[in-house]
Amino acid sequence: MKYSFVLLIWEAGAISRKDVAKLAGVSEATVSRVLNNVGPMKEETRERVLKAAAELDYVPSRLAQQFALKRSGNIGVILPFVPKVHLFSTYYFSEILSGIGEAAKGAGYDLLLIFQTPDDKKDYARLFRMQKVDACIILGSQDAGDEREALSELQKESFPFCLVNQRFEGERFLSVDADHVLGSRTAVSHLLSEGCRRIAFINGPAPYSNSADRFQGYLTALAEYSIAYESDLVFEGNYSRKSGYQLAESIGNRIRDGEADAVFAANDRMAIGVMQGLKEQGLEAGAHYKLIGYDDSDGSRIIHPRLSSVAVPFYEMGKLAAELVIDMQHKDNQEDDMPAQLRLLPVELIIRETS
Repeated sequence: MKYSFVLLIWEAGAISRKDVAKLAGVSEATVSRVLNNVGPMKEETRERVLKAAAELDYVPSRLAQQFALKRSGNIGVILPFVPKVHLFSTYYFSEILSGIGEAAKGAGYDLLLIFQTPDDKKDYARLFRMQKVDACIILGSQDAGDEREALSELQKESFPFCLVNQRFEGERFLSVDADHVLGSRTAVSHLLSEGCRRIAFINGPAPYSNSADRFQGYLTALAEYSIAYESDLVFEGNYSRKSGYQLAESIGNRIRDGEADAVFAANDRMAIGVMQGLKEQGLEAGAHYKLIGYDDSDGSRIIHPRLSSVAVPFYEMGKLAAELVIDMQHKDNQEDDMPAQLRLLPVELIIRETS
């Protein structure tokens, strides 16, 4: 095996802050204050330092600037660690991260990805105290364990942070979310308008606020059509394709017995899983039952028959979350200048062959 080594050589003639100070006739500390825009300064002195730096083509070290300003230059993104799950290939995470990355790059920040398991101690404030991040965005947060306590500490210390696709009732945590109540209600209403009357619902785990939102939308649509709620038509998956597939047997029995005529799944992965499982039983989506997923992922457009789904602007959600936390860093008094607690983005039902 061959190894490559790169030797970095410091040029003896490299321009330093000391050279700028000498040419400008000021101290190195003054040069530092001017270049970092720290503290009051005579305009004449400032111009003299900037002119000297330009003449010498002096480029200050970004690391040194960040240290002086007590900033890392990083936006932290907290992600759930799930063994054997290809996180970055999932539509949900890839779209949100792309949006975050777009906003971060435009503002001159890098992304620091931080993975945590459900058993990890939640201590987000430590990332700020160690100057690892200037702001953080939290994905996959659940209303369980010590999560609320860790988030409350961030808010108490006025550290810039934002939740994506999750809310905590009774708390004023900044969050960017989509209108999942409306999305679910629209999807179920469409099925009802198509003549369906017994709609099986595959929801996600209860600790996620978007699961509660989708359930509320499901109930609202049923009530608007005067359809009685049946608890045995509601199933819980974990947002994975496998969980949808595993529920196919129970749902298939209900379809054959006339106890269900449609399925609404809280994300496309579960919808595709149940569709595959039902197909193995000889039940075809769009022919023997109607089906709607959620997210409008790439898979919904390439699977056959093509999956009706609720489009969620995940990219825009990630981008907005990053813009909000970046903006918060430049507020002198974050408590007074805190943006609105919740930013809710619109969703849209995309009707395809399965419904």
